[in-house]
Amino acid sequence: MEAGTIAALAPPRVTAAERTAAAPWHLYAALFGSTSIVIGLIWDISWHTTIGRDSLWTPAHVAMYLGGVVAGLACGARVLLTTFAGSATERAASVRFWHFFYGPLGAWLCIWGTFAMLTSAPFDDWWHNAYGLDVKILSPPHSVLALGMIGVSFGALLIAVALQNRSRDESESRFRLMYAYAGGVLVVYAAIMASEYLDRGLMHSSIFYKVACVVFPLFLAGIARASRMRWPATSIAAVYTVITIAMGWILPLFPAEPRLGPIYQHVTRMVPMDFPLLLVIPAIGIDWVARRLSGRRNDWLLAAALGVTFLVLFAAVQWPFAHFLQSEASQNWFFYTDNYFYGLSDRSSTVRRVFFDVDASASARLLGLTVIAPIIAMVSARAGLWWGAWLRGVRR
Repeated sequence: MEAGTIAALAPPRVTAAERTAAAPWHLYAALFGSTSIVIGLIWDISWHTTIGRDSLWTPAHVAMYLGGVVAGLACGARVLLTTFAGSATERAASVRFWHFFYGPLGAWLCIWGTFAMLTSAPFDDWWHNAYGLDVKILSPPHSVLALGMIGVSFGALLIAVALQNRSRDESESRFRLMYAYAGGVLVVYAAIMASEYLDRGLMHSSIFYKVACVVFPLFLAGIARASRMRWPATSIAAVYTVITIAMGWILPLFPAEPRLGPIYQHVTRMVPMDFPLLLVIPAIGIDWVARRLSGRRNDWLLAAALGVTFLVLFAAVQWPFAHFLQSEASQNWFFYTDNYFYGLSDRSSTVRRVFFDVDASASARLLGLTVIAPIIAMVSARAGLWWGAWLRGVRR
């Protein structure tokens, strides 16, 4: 296999007409939609851990569905304009659907995601009326909603990378930033989906690092490989950090109290999610290693280097940082570790600020950290490099 790097290869030559063909207003709408959805999702999680009771029309739900509708309508308009009023160049840079309609691949994914989200809304309302409030996190309507949200955000990523790959003029830097931002939003989704295993109480267990190695090398190495930025993985991790920490600072500013029992904690303000993981440091390592090995190794060796780099740097900063997060020194507005879900009793490990003992033994933890986690990280990075190579070729 041809040697692979995270940095993108030089794009194919394109004509002046191709460079000016597709106006990116639908990309702005898709990025707004994905941002509104992820903010609504974090807000909704905070709503459940603070208030408990909800309805279809909570502000968090409105933010999520608003994002889906804006992205879907804008991409639908892009499809209609390209189909009925587009030039031959615009149609050539589009994907045909139903043998008649033309639109960017990412736009089609946004449209599908919007339909999935809207379909889940009445289904979710019926589910709650029939079975109660959030009987299961991944209930059928929630699963449909999650797929729709990811569809919109992944669609925004595809629109951005296609425009970046086709562009060779002054607009390229704009598309680079949009692509990195869309990638950062996807990393936020990934962290939320894996949050059950990324709890700070698990930060001294092997399961925490094994799950992190499944998720983050895939997204950081994959999305970064198609980028034309100098520090792509670092930029993507920075977007994740900014969004997560901003929501952690903003949500506690709003007063709220539980409305669903049992209530064990005295909660007066919105409870945020945990402080963001220190992904920027291993992301810097990924970018540095990728440049150092550029053109010298095949993808499997590159994946091994990236995976081990991620695990070593991530464990080196997150393990000691976990001690700090479990200490009283982190109980302030900046790190906000003193905000607890109202349903946690004072006897819980989270409230007592002790690490969960989930490994069978010290030797099992050592095996997980030194053997299993590195293998997982390598495979995840390799899958990311394959995915990134595909993204690098997206032009429609």
